[in-house]
Amino acid sequence: MPRARYVLLILFIFGFVHTNSQTTNPIKLSPPKILGKVDNPVIKEISGMVTGRRNPNILWVHNDSGDLPVVYALNMKGQYRGTFVLRGASARDWEDIAIGPGPEKDVSYLYLADIGDNQGLWNSIAVYRVPEPAVDPNGPVIKKALKNVVSIGLKYPDGARDTETLLIDPITKDLYLISKRDLRSRVYQAAYPYSTDQVNVMTFVGELPWSWSTGGDVSPDGRLVLVRNYFYAGLWKRDLTKPLHEAFLKPSFRLPVPSERMGESIAFTIDGKAYLTVSEGLNRPIHIFSLPDNLTESPAFSH
Repeated sequence: MPRARYVLLILFIFGFVHTNSQTTNPIKLSPPKILGKVDNPVIKEISGMVTGRRNPNILWVHNDSGDLPVVYALNMKGQYRGTFVLRGASARDWEDIAIGPGPEKDVSYLYLADIGDNQGLWNSIAVYRVPEPAVDPNGPVIKKALKNVVSIGLKYPDGARDTETLLIDPITKDLYLISKRDLRSRVYQAAYPYSTDQVNVMTFVGELPWSWSTGGDVSPDGRLVLVRNYFYAGLWKRDLTKPLHEAFLKPSFRLPVPSERMGESIAFTIDGKAYLTVSEGLNRPIHIFSLPDNLTESPAFSH
C-alpha cells in the first residue's frame, strides 16, 4: 500500500477508536516547561524513558532499534552522564524501559524491553532486568558494563504482537506489556514471580479504549498509570488492593503531550506530581507537565 494511503488509513482507524473510546475526561494543563535538551548526538532515537529511583535526578533512556544493548543516563537538563552496557543482553528492537522492585529487597531495577516486532514475526521476546547503577547527576560521565543482567523470556498467548509499552507494578512486581497495532491496544500480564529459565506465557487481561500505545509508566507509589500514543496520554486510577490492570476497566483522564515528531516516551517524576516526555531525534527537548493536586493527592482520585 502506498505510504500516503497507509497513513490515512491509520489515522481513520485511530479516529474511529478514539471517538468510540472511554477516554472521556480531557484535562487541561498549563503549557509544559522545557527542562533542557538531550545533548549527546548518539542518543538520537529515544524510545523509552524513566526517572531513577536510586538516582531520582537521573533519567534513564535508550535508543530504538539499531543500537547496542545500552542504557544512557541523563540529568534532568538532558545533559549526558553515562553509558551502561547490559552484559549478555541483545538489542533486536528495544522499545521501552521501566523501573521498579525485583528479587532483592530495597534494590531498584531497570527493565529494558526488547519487544518491538513491526511485522509480528517473533515467537518470543525478552525483558532484561538489571540493578540500577549509581550516577551523580552533576558528576563526570561514566562508561560501564553492567553485570547481573537477567533475561525474562515472554510469549503472548494469542500470537506475536508489535509492542512498545512496558509497565512494572511497584506493589506486586507484575510485568505488563501493551500492544501497539491492534484496533484496541491489548494488555498482557506476566505475574510475579516469573521464570528466568523458561519462556513465560503471558495472560491477556484487558485492552485500552484506543490503539497505537507507544510508552507508559506507573507512579512510584503505584497509584497512577500513564500510557501514551502519538496524540495524547491516558491517566488511570489504581486501586492498590486490586491488580493494576483492573484500572483499565475505568475511564481514563486524557492528558496532553507536546507536538513531537515520533514522540514515544513518557515518565512520571519521582514524586508522581508531573510527567515528562521526549521525542526521537537529535537535540530534542525534555518537556514536563505538572499535574493538578486533585489528581495526585492520596488517595489518588475518583470518578
